[in-house]
Amino acid sequence: MNRIWNSIVGKLWITILLLVSFVLFIVTILLLEFLGNYHSEQVEETLNQEAAVIAQIFNGHYEFENSLAIVDDMLGAETNVIIAEKPFESTFFLHDGLNGERVREAILQEEGFQKVFQTDQTVMKEMLLPSASKEDVLEPYIVLASPIDTGEALHGTVFIYQSLEVMDRTSERTTNIVFLSAFLAFLLTTFFAFFLSTRITLPLRKLREGAFELAKGNFDTKVKASSRDEIGQLAIAFNQMGLQLKHHVEVINQEKEQLSSILTSMADAVITFNQDRTILLSNPPAEKFLQQWRLGTGEQTGEPLPPEIGHMLDHVLSFEEEVEEELEMGGNYYAVSISPLYSKASIRGAVAVLYNLTEQHKLEKLREDFIANVSHELRTPIAMLQGYSEAILDDMVASEEERHEMMRIIYDESQRMGRLVTDLLNLARMESGHMRLYKEDVQLNGSLERMTTKFYQSAKEEGIELSFDSHLTDWAIAEIDEDRVEQVITNLIDNAIRHTPEDGKVKVEVEQEGDYAKVSIRDTGPGISGKDLEFVFERFYKADKARTRGKGGTGLGLAIAANIVQAHGGKISVESEEGVGSTFYFLLPLKNM
Repeated sequence: MNRIWNSIVGKLWITILLLVSFVLFIVTILLLEFLGNYHSEQVEETLNQEAAVIAQIFNGHYEFENSLAIVDDMLGAETNVIIAEKPFESTFFLHDGLNGERVREAILQEEGFQKVFQTDQTVMKEMLLPSASKEDVLEPYIVLASPIDTGEALHGTVFIYQSLEVMDRTSERTTNIVFLSAFLAFLLTTFFAFFLSTRITLPLRKLREGAFELAKGNFDTKVKASSRDEIGQLAIAFNQMGLQLKHHVEVINQEKEQLSSILTSMADAVITFNQDRTILLSNPPAEKFLQQWRLGTGEQTGEPLPPEIGHMLDHVLSFEEEVEEELEMGGNYYAVSISPLYSKASIRGAVAVLYNLTEQHKLEKLREDFIANVSHELRTPIAMLQGYSEAILDDMVASEEERHEMMRIIYDESQRMGRLVTDLLNLARMESGHMRLYKEDVQLNGSLERMTTKFYQSAKEEGIELSFDSHLTDWAIAEIDEDRVEQVITNLIDNAIRHTPEDGKVKVEVEQEGDYAKVSIRDTGPGISGKDLEFVFERFYKADKARTRGKGGTGLGLAIAANIVQAHGGKISVESEEGVGSTFYFLLPLKNM
């Protein structure tokens, strides 16, 4: 029942059925009332007419028996007659039926008919009398008492009575007709309701199915407009709505993809917060930042955000104003900017942008160190140049030999300053990407051995054993700038000899590691401490500045060597153990033959 009532067909069917039933009910009541009154009036009129005819027959001076015969022939099967002379002195009966005697007694004893004998008025009454066809059954009758006038005086009374069963049968037939009409109306209502369902509800069901498809995201759904009425116009409007929704969704998706691409490509971290501080949106740098923070301290505190950012966010959400600060978190430096987001007049959240300033701080530190180191490196030779030059100019030299010594020191310090400036220019050129390599195919074994041989004599003078060992095949070839690679080898071997004590060993070894040639320079010097090891390839690094200056180093050689190796597509690194020695090695890509 609920399923029928919840459908348009069911509602339409039940509504029409109730309407038709109500109309039929009212019509039936009125019709039965009308037919009852009509039959009553017809019976009364018929009885009056028959009574008048009977009176005329008896007043026509016919013989009494003849008059009775005439009346008997005239009466219908349903009509009964009693003729009484004077107040019931003698009576005659026509069509008296099964219980005629009892009927006669009941009629003649009715007090209401007594005045008929005294006046000329006609009296009509409804009475319950014994049935003319059934034993011990009372039926409603209508009885008419009319005087018979012979012309001289009242001569008698005629009683005409008729059973109302005819009216009951008429009402019963009328009721049956009404019920038959109701049944036909029910069938017609059901037929027309389901006929309307094909014209109205079927398009509506298609519209409903199309709406469900739109809800699933299938915006290409179309509904056929099969008519030009309101439902057809609704189908056209539905199709237009689907097209508009598809267009708007595509525009929203494009804007969303564009925003996602912008956020993804941003190097700065962007985080969007809801009003309850929950994260709505974050780009990859922001996710990386939050992940690093959670791995560092976040998992221990149970907080979703660093407390510094949390305090800034609370301030923005409470006072609705933008906040900008520079924070240090986990050894990194960030410029944090948090701005409120509004929905009309009310604040709905905030957006935070984190600019990573760590690299800038490092560059600033390198710049400061660079200036300090250059100043430190130039201060001593300039001071010595200035001092010895003033001594010569002031004729403070006691002998020619002393003058010659001062001139030699001035020359050495100027050479040292020249090397420093040259190294700085070379390093700046390499780091800016302006270094040009002149590559050619080189047989590595012969080239590296030749580069090592140049240091045999200097190593021998220092009392150091220098050796070369190669595990490469003779046909191993690399495409390199031989002069630049020789600069790397020279720097590394020279550093190894200078930092290796007398009777020590320096070994140059070449071997193949995958698609690379690995060149190692191993010495037996004092080694490098662990705290200094990671800064070896930075500019002006000196493990022992005093000793290095005495041996002519500038602290830029390893930085230059690292840039040259990286320009060749290789890698340079160092391994060291204090008191045992150090091993510098670099990789050069081999050429496939």
